Amino acid sequence: MAAFIDKAKIKVISGAGGNGAMAWRREKYVDKGGPAGGDGGAGGSVYFIATSDMSTLLDFTHKTVFKAERGENGKNKNCHGKNGEDLYIKMPVGVVVKDLKTNKLIADLNENNKTILIAKGGRGGRGNARFATAQKRAPQFCEPGEPAIERELELELKLIADIGLIGMPNAGKSSLISVISAAKPKIADYPFTTLIPNLGVVKKPTGDGFVIADIPGLIEGASDGLGLGHEFLRHVQRCKLLLHIIDISKEESFKNYQKINEELKKFDSNLAKRQQIIVLNKSDLVDMEHAQEIKIEFAKKSKTKNEIFIISTATKQGIKELLNYLYIKLEETEDIKIELDIEEDTASIDNDDSYYEITKLNKNTYQITGGKIKRLTSVTDIKNMHQIKRFTNILDSMGVYEKLRENGIANGDTIIAEGIELVYDEDYY
Repeated sequence: MAAFIDKAKIKVISGAGGNGAMAWRREKYVDKGGPAGGDGGAGGSVYFIATSDMSTLLDFTHKTVFKAERGENGKNKNCHGKNGEDLYIKMPVGVVVKDLKTNKLIADLNENNKTILIAKGGRGGRGNARFATAQKRAPQFCEPGEPAIERELELELKLIADIGLIGMPNAGKSSLISVISAAKPKIADYPFTTLIPNLGVVKKPTGDGFVIADIPGLIEGASDGLGLGHEFLRHVQRCKLLLHIIDISKEESFKNYQKINEELKKFDSNLAKRQQIIVLNKSDLVDMEHAQEIKIEFAKKSKTKNEIFIISTATKQGIKELLNYLYIKLEETEDIKIELDIEEDTASIDNDDSYYEITKLNKNTYQITGGKIKRLTSVTDIKNMHQIKRFTNILDSMGVYEKLRENGIANGDTIIAEGIELVYDEDYY
C-alpha cells in the first residue's frame, strides 16, 4: 500500500516574460529601414487543479520544485517571442494551500476539477518597434520582460469523507470498515494498529455509495499532540457524520467516550457540535443484558437524539441495522462547509514594480536595488546614450531621485543601480 502523506512543502516558479528585442530593418532597396524589434513572449503561469484520482500528497515528497516555461525573447523583423507553456499541477481534493512567506491560507481545493491560479507568468517586454513615433523614429531601447513569481507553499490535505470513524485505539474502527467496505486495513490487538487514515466506499442498495474514513486512534491529550490523533484530527473536519465506536468490553466505556469528545472540542469547537452516532462494539465479548445496560447509560448521559447501536464486527451482529440507518441519515444531513479564512491572493498575480530600496554605502555612494530596476539594467546598453536617458527617466518616474534627495544626495555623488553607475547632477535630474 502506498504511503499516506498529508502534508508537504513545495516551491512553485512561474515563467518569466521574454525581453523585447532591439533590432533594425536592413533590407535591400529599403531606405531608412527603421526599428524592427519584436515583443517578448509571456511566461507560463502555474495552476493547481483538484482531482479525485489522487488521495495523498506522496508525489510531492519526490519532487518539490515546479517551474513553468519562460517566454521567449522577441526577435528581429518584428517577430514576437513564443509564449511559455502554463503548468497545471494536480492535487488531491481537500488540499488547503498556505503561503509560507505570509502564513496566510490562499486556496481550498475542496471540489473535483477546481482550478486555482497560484503564480501568474510574467508579461513579455515590448520591442523597440513599439516605441516608434513621428517624433522619435529610431528608439534605442526596448522593455525587459516581467520576472517570474517564486512562492514557497505548504500543502495540507483534509480528507473529504461522508462519515468519519472515531474512538479509542482498538475500539474496532478498522474492523468495522473492513466489514462494511472493500477496504482492507491492518487489524491487530495492540494500540495504534492504524497509522494512517483508511478510506472505504460503502455500496448502497441503490447502486451508489458513500465514503467512510477510518481515522487513527485518538487518546486523551491528542489535541495537544499526544498519540497519533493530533496528526489526523484535521481529517474529521469535513465529515458529515461521525461514528463514535466504543469498546464495551472495557471498563469505563462512557469515560472513554467523554475523553474523545473533549479532544475534538479542543481541536475544533465545531467538531463537538457535529452529529455523532454512538456504536457500542464487541458485544460478542459481553452478555446481551450488560450490553443493554450500557446502551441505557449512554442514552441518559450522552443526551444524543440519534439511535445508539449495539454491534459486533466479529459476528456482524447489528451491522445491517446500522447501515440502513446510515443510508437514511446521510440523505437527511447537509454537506459540511468549512469556513476557512482564505485571503485574497494578490501575490499570485502582482509584480510590485513600485518597490525599490536605497542604501547609503558610504558618504558619497548610494545603492538602489529592486526587481524592476534589475530588469531594466539587463536590457540597457550603458554605451548607448538613448538607452541611458530612458533608464534615468524611468528612475525619475518611480520617484527614485526625489527619495535620493530626501536622503541627502549631492552633486557628484555616485548612484549604483543594480550594476549601472551614474553620477548625480541635480540640473540633469
